[in-house]
Amino acid sequence: MSEPQDPRQAFFIGRRSDGTAVQRPLSPHLQVYDMLQVTSLLSILHRITGVLWSAGALLLVWWLAALASGEAAFALVQGFLGSFAGVILLFGLTAAAWYHTLAGIRHLAWDAGWGFSLPEVRRSGLAVVAGTVVLTLLTFAAALILW
Repeated sequence: MSEPQDPRQAFFIGRRSDGTAVQRPLSPHLQVYDMLQVTSLLSILHRITGVLWSAGALLLVWWLAALASGEAAFALVQGFLGSFAGVILLFGLTAAAWYHTLAGIRHLAWDAGWGFSLPEVRRSGLAVVAGTVVLTLLTFAAALILW
């Protein structure tokens, strides 16, 4: 007897431009990635920080809308952002912004064809992480001095 076919296999059948049938490959999923690899971890973090950075834009819109709405609304937003939770949120948002920016510069270098050897990939990945830590701390130090 033959084994019954997996019904999911129907989704992996495709056609070439000449009409011949082909078996499409499975796309990799998160369980395939080795999180101990610098490249996998940094790639996923780049995507996550992009989403967080977008959420930060909503925080900026809330702040600007409160500024335009009047003193009471602005005091509410400033009160939240000045609270312990607000400062932690701003610190995380600052780290996400710096990480996403530095990882984006790394991707631009890759687009230009630079830095594809494994030692260069590891070095640039660690530089992104170190740069994120340093620039986040410098940003908050400057904010505390100027505040």
